[in-house]
Amino acid sequence: MKSIDLNADIGEADNPDWAESESQILTAISSANIACGGHAGDTASMRRTVRNARAEGVTIGAHPAYPDRVNFGRTSLVIGEDIDAKALIETLRAQILDLTEICTAEGAVLKYVKPHGALYNDAVSDDYKSKLICDVMARLEMNLILLGGPNSEMTKAAKAFDLRFVAEGFIDRRYTDDGHLISRKVKGAVIENQDERLAQAKNLATTGRVQTASGNFLTLQTGSLCVHGDSAGAVETAKQARAVIEAAGLTIKAFA
Repeated sequence: MKSIDLNADIGEADNPDWAESESQILTAISSANIACGGHAGDTASMRRTVRNARAEGVTIGAHPAYPDRVNFGRTSLVIGEDIDAKALIETLRAQILDLTEICTAEGAVLKYVKPHGALYNDAVSDDYKSKLICDVMARLEMNLILLGGPNSEMTKAAKAFDLRFVAEGFIDRRYTDDGHLISRKVKGAVIENQDERLAQAKNLATTGRVQTASGNFLTLQTGSLCVHGDSAGAVETAKQARAVIEAAGLTIKAFA
């Protein structure tokens, strides 16, 4: 039976209600991208999320970001102007290692890395940043998998650094005709309607096709589908997406 991974960006909660939502999301997904201090998260939230993920049998990945908590890691930083390359390397390494240390203490294993927000979007088209991320991962010698955008510079960089790469699709985001995410600055970039989210989840899982913002259809070969944990209705999206995908005859299974 065909399977697909269902992942979510979590570990970002800064209040009890949001933290409870994240714990509920963990009951539906197979892989968790845990914020590790760059854009959100701290030692306490990482430990809590790792414990909850382990209890649910969910595979754990690091979700490192630009060190920009003010903008939630969703503002691009220019190397040489906003941040130098060495500082970016050091913060990505530190974020991944911080989560690794917590995983080890909690009897869990870190399996993969998925960049967050603007860093992710930049790495889709910027070969330098995508290689920088992969270089950090490779030097850690932890056999980490890179989760990222299909047909992107991340795909090429992972191959160059001999890293396993898994492409993901997004349940709650609109796409451009070239297969990349529309900027959050554009109205409608985030899909708010639950039925539309579920339709996109089913189409990506069963046919690999997605309707773009312009109305065209394109094919994306993905091994994982993402729900943003900070989106309104994320818990319902995760649970219902799992149900819709399983009803279509697929199993939800972690790629790692």
